[in-house]
Formats: sequence, C-alpha cells, structure tokens
Amino acid sequence: MSAHLLVIGEALIDRVRDADGDVVEHVGGSPANVAVGLARLDHRVDFATRLGPDVRGTRIAHHLTRHGVWLLSTTVGEQPTSVAQAHLDATGAAEYTFDLHWDLPQLEVPAGTTHVHTGSIAAVLEPGARSVAAALRDAREHATVSYDPNIRPDIMGDLDVVRGHVEELVGLSDVVKASEDDLLLLYPGSAVSDVLRRWGILGPALVVVTRGPDGVEFGLSTTGEAASAPTLAEGVVDTVGAGDSFMAGLLSGLVSAGLTGCKGRKRLADATLADVRPAIDRALGCAAATVARAGAYAPSLDELRSRGNGRSPRHVAGSTTCQFALSASPPQQAQPGAVDAPPSDFDAKSALTA
Repeated sequence: MSAHLLVIGEALIDRVRDADGDVVEHVGGSPANVAVGLARLDHRVDFATRLGPDVRGTRIAHHLTRHGVWLLSTTVGEQPTSVAQAHLDATGAAEYTFDLHWDLPQLEVPAGTTHVHTGSIAAVLEPGARSVAAALRDAREHATVSYDPNIRPDIMGDLDVVRGHVEELVGLSDVVKASEDDLLLLYPGSAVSDVLRRWGILGPALVVVTRGPDGVEFGLSTTGEAASAPTLAEGVVDTVGAGDSFMAGLLSGLVSAGLTGCKGRKRLADATLADVRPAIDRALGCAAATVARAGAYAPSLDELRSRGNGRSPRHVAGSTTCQFALSASPPQQAQPGAVDAPPSDFDAKSALTA
C-alpha cells in the first residue's frame, strides 16, 4: 500500500514586512508549509486545519489544493482566518507576531493514513491542541507520528508549561525535528546531545536538530548513536520556511526508505545511521532549495533530483505485523485544482472532503 500522510496544524496568512518596510501577504503556517512540501514531493497528503469563512481563508484553501494538498471537512470554521506579522531583518531572518484562532474540533484520522505529522502553534495552543493530541494517540494504532515543536514564545505562553506539552507530544512521536533555537528556549544551557538523549528516552526513534548554517545533528534512541551532517545551502536569500521544507524532505525520505507506517515503525526503531542518512540528505536538499529563494518555496522532486538530492533512499529490510487492517482506498475528496490564482467563484468548501 502506498503512503498516505496526514498533516495537522495551522494555516494562516503571513504579512511580511521586509527590511525596506514593504509589506506582502503570503500563505503560511508551519504545518501548511510541510503539507505543501510533501505534496510537491509527490506524496498523497491530507491536511486538517482551521480557516475562516473569509477571503483570506479562500486564498489559503486555493493555494493548498493547487499544490495537491487534500483538505479535510473540518477546515472551515467561524473565526477569522489567522494572520502572522513577519518582519525580515537585514540577514533575511524572520520574527513573527500572531493573531491566531485555533479551535480544531475532534478529528477522526482518515482510514488508510500511514503517517501523521503535527507541530508548531497548533500542537500547544488551546482549545485545538487537545484535538491534536487525541488524534496522535488514535493514529499510533496504525501510523507513525512526527512532531516539530517550532517554538513561538510570544504566543505559546509560559515556557515551563509549553515544555510539558512539548515533551508529551515528543513521547507520542516516532520522529521529532527541532531547531537549535527551539532547544535554547526550552532547555537553556543544555547541549544538543543532551536533548537528543532526553527526548530519545521519551519515545521517538529518531530525533533531528537543525542548526542553520551549521547543518544538523541527529540521533537514534535504540542504539544511542548520533551523527551530524553539513548544510547544503550555497546561498541564502531568506530563511522563511526552511525548517518546514527540511521537515517535508525528511518525511519524504523516511517514506521512501520504508521507515513510516505501521510496518515501518519497527524498522525505524531498528534502523542504523546509514539507514536514515539518505532521508537527512533529502531534507538538507529541500532546505537548501528553499533558502535560495524568497519566501517559503517548496522544491519539487524533479528539482531535488537535478540537485542530486532526490535519489530514493534504500528500502530498509524487515517486517512486522500491523495490529489493525488499513483501508486501501483514500477518503472521497475533491480533486485539487491546477490554476495559479483563485477564480472568482472558488469556494473553499468545494475543496473539502464530503
């Protein structure tokens, strides 16, 4: 059965003010960027989010479906579409403030889902965070789970409380990706290697920490092995969406290696550094392509192949028996569109699962 991924989390409008003071609006939100990144890498991706019944919500829905993402029926709510105000400094780094509404209702993970990803604000901001955690618990019966904390202290609140939420979600995950900045906020003064071990004890088989221009560190909890890899970026226009692009590439590589899904969980737990390194390389290639352009650009699989980062990782041998049978058919959903801008009669609800 082919991979069927579900991403849960916020989609919003980024109002980006550059160093010259010019403002441009883009579709954003870390989980939304991951969903688009996975779809651009030729994966089947469902997305559970919350949009307002407004022009911005319609724009986001069109953007997602145009890139091949399938929206679940819980997508359109009553609150306005969320907005993030982003300011780019002279180096291209972004700082954010948010006007966010996150009231995701109880979520039923679609039958046949083999991997679920979540992260960022949606995973810790109530009232929707309860639905996210419940969905992850349900999904673990038949799917692997990944998580990216993507800490935003201005909106997430007390970091001592946030740390508890983060560690709960780390414990529900098979794969965790975080940035070095996340770790500095959550565990000030702790070495990356110490956090790799701490999180590995909580449950995930693979923990990856991105370090910007210094590349990545990653560790396997079963063996205790750890390694690093250098960045592949040759030039940086800005860093918007780089971590999300890395996350999409990492998951894509793990899917290709057979390290996701019910049968892949045991293989991932038994994996070696050599087994996961191709997925790390694909992730680094995605991030390099993203920072080479302005905005949260998501590279295609063909582009990665042209860069030498799109080769299929070696499929890891081994098997295990799934506890629950999975549906071989995806849920009935509207076909994603293929136009570049929302037509005048585009309706966000027309892109949702029936």
